[in-house]
Amino acid sequence: MEVWLNAPVSKGHEDVDAFYSVQSGPGIFSEDGLLYRDGSVIGGHVHIDSAEAQAKARSLAGSVEWILLTFEDWSMIPIENVIAATESTPTKVAAQIMRPVEAQGAGFALDIGVDALLCTEDCLESALIVKSIRLEEASSKESFHEENEQHVEVSLMTITDIKEGHSGDRVCIDLLSMLEEGEGILVGSTAKAFVLIHGETIASKYVPTRPFRVNAGSVDAYMHMYDGTTKYLSELTSGDKVLITRNDGTLRTASIGRMKIETRPFILLRFKDENANEGHVFIQQAETVRLVLETGKACSVTDLTVGDRIFGHSSTSTRHVGQSISAPSEER
Repeated sequence: MEVWLNAPVSKGHEDVDAFYSVQSGPGIFSEDGLLYRDGSVIGGHVHIDSAEAQAKARSLAGSVEWILLTFEDWSMIPIENVIAATESTPTKVAAQIMRPVEAQGAGFALDIGVDALLCTEDCLESALIVKSIRLEEASSKESFHEENEQHVEVSLMTITDIKEGHSGDRVCIDLLSMLEEGEGILVGSTAKAFVLIHGETIASKYVPTRPFRVNAGSVDAYMHMYDGTTKYLSELTSGDKVLITRNDGTLRTASIGRMKIETRPFILLRFKDENANEGHVFIQQAETVRLVLETGKACSVTDLTVGDRIFGHSSTSTRHVGQSISAPSEER
């Protein structure tokens, strides 16, 4: 993401990507509805003051390199609508912000964000913070995707033992996104073996669905974060981004809205992977908590039996403060 400063070209702003003016000259400027960079046309400039102006901006999608949106009265909706129109095109969107608080809204609109923020000096710090966050997230996602196969390959586990796990502190993870049937979170009591715990998206006779929730297990368990690291369930907090997984290996991220920790009875589930590596997990003894069988069906933990094959994840790496390392270790 770029930051364009609405000011004459000057030194001392090495962190700014471009300077903007409404008059022709060096840097970026707009004139008669056209957007220029160093004298060459790079797109269109639309001043949003009506629905017709928004429609004009949307009509440029796919036909220009850049669309610059400025405002009579700043609003998120036109920004979102133009981003949506350009998403499957090479066209980039720049948006003016008038107050510091607007930087985050434009920078993360539709969970995509504009490609450039146009601001004055009083909004520059906020714009640069959003740019820094965007760069950090892009770097984390790139790193995660490079390691994706190694760290989050879904495989089958065979249940070897099911027994009472006594009572303890159980963690429910309430997300800011709705889960679909088949989606869940990888959780395990060791760093090398996880099971896929299904979201509460399936109706029960006694309680309504909670399609934003995963009843994840005991506070000591590990779970996968969006960047390939792990955290203990006890470490999670609202705003953390976690990895949502399907049994077919499809991945996406979601943010935590709330953590809910309560004392509940557990089942101790032991399992082994296809190479006979063992793992275990403590899961609340409740019909609404489900794992995913090899058939793809979500099965209540109270209905599981020894010999059932469930989806999970195995790793050869141990963990240090959530990071994967090659040092040997043993967890039981």
